[in-house]
Amino acid sequence: MKNFFYLIAFAVIALTTTSCRSKVPSGYVGIKVYQFGSDKGVANEVLGVGKYWIGINEDLFLFPTYQVNYVYTKSATEGSPENEEFTFQTKEGMECSVDLGVSIQFEVSKIAKMFQKYKKGVDDIRAVVVRNEIRDALNKIASYMPVESVYGEGKTKLVDSVQNTVKASLLADGIEINKIYLIGSIRIPDAVKEALDSKVKMTQEAQRAENEVAKAKAEADIATAKARGRGDSILIVAESQSKANEMLSRSITPTLVSYRAVEKWSGNLSLYSGGSVPFLNLGNVK
Repeated sequence: MKNFFYLIAFAVIALTTTSCRSKVPSGYVGIKVYQFGSDKGVANEVLGVGKYWIGINEDLFLFPTYQVNYVYTKSATEGSPENEEFTFQTKEGMECSVDLGVSIQFEVSKIAKMFQKYKKGVDDIRAVVVRNEIRDALNKIASYMPVESVYGEGKTKLVDSVQNTVKASLLADGIEINKIYLIGSIRIPDAVKEALDSKVKMTQEAQRAENEVAKAKAEADIATAKARGRGDSILIVAESQSKANEMLSRSITPTLVSYRAVEKWSGNLSLYSGGSVPFLNLGNVK
């Protein structure tokens, strides 16, 4: 009998030491998973915030209910210490690499179903499921784009297309991709980068020269217009003066001259006065 009590006590101690009280913190939900037996698999119940006993046959997986941001980079100081950059090939078969960031949110009502499908927690879903979807979409879309577009103005289109593709692929599983964004620049082979940079520089210089020619032409056109305006102004004044003189000439008649002379006469007469109508000064004749 004594040995029986020892056995019971040992079983209780073993059970309590192999079980623990786990907590689902604020901002998370929990999924209880049974490891063995007829109940093996995911419990239908999603655990809210609180404390729960997790037995020897159970595991608790936590999933955030808020948006999670993560970066896949080449750098060991961002995201994972491992190199998580994405590599892909362009239309010409040129190998490129890029660092990307992602914003993920899990739909609470689909978390149990998502776990049943992938059998993975948050870190593995991000590192495997989401990463694989991004990599596949990136390779597929970039294979139709030339390297010049990927390196230049087409990079925004590339990232947006990848985002839309991955979002549509994972939405049904309760993995919501809110944003995929570019970190830094897309990396291309140095020789190709130098060639593209040189082309851009020559284009900019040609555009600058073209702008200078256009500016000089515009300034010349303005100067010509001003000179033409001054010439037209002088011509208008001259023509007006000419017409005025002509009209004045036609208006001066002998009668008008005589009338003006009489108007200006002071009453003193010379013996003779010039003009077309001479006056005889009778006062000096005796």
